[in-house]
Amino acid sequence: MTDILQGLRILAVGAALVLPAAAQAQTSTRAAEPEGEKAPAVTVTDGSFKCLLDMKKVRHFYVDNLSGRLDETVKVAEAGEGEYPEGSVVQLVPNEVMIKQQKGFSPITRDWEFFWIDVDGDGSKIFRRGFVEVNNRFEMNCFACHVKADAKNDFTCGADGGGCDPIPLTREMFGALQRTDPRCKNAPPVSAADQAALKMVGEVVAAMKEANASNRTMSEDAPKK
Repeated sequence: MTDILQGLRILAVGAALVLPAAAQAQTSTRAAEPEGEKAPAVTVTDGSFKCLLDMKKVRHFYVDNLSGRLDETVKVAEAGEGEYPEGSVVQLVPNEVMIKQQKGFSPITRDWEFFWIDVDGDGSKIFRRGFVEVNNRFEMNCFACHVKADAKNDFTCGADGGGCDPIPLTREMFGALQRTDPRCKNAPPVSAADQAALKMVGEVVAAMKEANASNRTMSEDAPKK
């Protein structure tokens, strides 16, 4: 485990180098609507999100569609390539969401909007949303990772990573987070294996926070040009 955490610290240092300035300066202000002149065709509110286990599972992630085009979304997800239709929702863990807006809405992200949401037994609350400026729980920038995805994957990372930066969680950790989504009703008791995986998630988060704090200190101490 020590080697894994050390590797994650190195990964965090590398990730910090590619964050846009806006992302590095991002605060935790809750956002209700994205910025910009164009109105999104896909309206997204706190009520748009659901228990992860109520969505359609494709391999190790979950999909949905807010525009009634679930079959099209599932077809692309199962193929592992192609362009997702408007309204597509792609999720790997409960707190992080990608939603496809109308074509041309955000060319730089291939029209994907990124969300960081708070989840509990009462539902979901949008904490952060946007396009190039949203960071995840590790303070790693969503855009900086997904922009590296293979073109055929439409900004998603695919089963083998698809060109994206490595995610600092194992499949066992992903699965534990998915199965313990607090929004899911009548969920079975947490297994011993999932408890162990969730403990490792906590250790990874702590290591990443430590690395990010170190990055900020290094940045503050660096000579100003």
